[in-house]
Amino acid sequence: MISTSEFKKGAKIEYKGAPHEIIDYQHHKMGRGGAIIRTKLKNLITGSIFDDSFKGGEKFSTPNLEERTMQYLYKDDHYHFMDNESYEQTPLTLEQLGDARKFLKENMAVKILFYSGSPIAVEVPMFVELAIVKTDPGFKGDTASGGSKPALLESGITVKVPFHLNEGDIIKIDTRTSDYIERVK
Repeated sequence: MISTSEFKKGAKIEYKGAPHEIIDYQHHKMGRGGAIIRTKLKNLITGSIFDDSFKGGEKFSTPNLEERTMQYLYKDDHYHFMDNESYEQTPLTLEQLGDARKFLKENMAVKILFYSGSPIAVEVPMFVELAIVKTDPGFKGDTASGGSKPALLESGITVKVPFHLNEGDIIKIDTRTSDYIERVK
């Protein structure tokens, strides 16, 4: 059980039958009355964020969450992942993956969050290395202009890259912002 006095950013609680993460909280002590804790909560299943208030001393149970490192295998009508320890395969839908699908490539290790045995979220590494599949050709001297051009990557995402990059080059992408970081040698 977690009491409101133990709230901190990133803590996870069971609230209204679903796991929630505390994004922010403020402790308010009124004159004679009890304390009120105002929180900003994120539903880990739906991803919705909302504000709620609780009385001081309220208790919440901890959700049954488990994080597993899994390997992305392939995509057909589902995205298939394999547990690195038990070799058990788990298929996920496009909705369960969310934005993580833009950065997946075969054999990539990802972290999957399970709630009561069901997958609810996929976390890809902060930086991924992907090959450029299609882009306009680069020309000698293009590096001085400092501009950018669109490039289609092997995972299917299109990002802006500098003019000097060509098809087949491998680049590093920040998965939080989908931005080009650097060319991998």
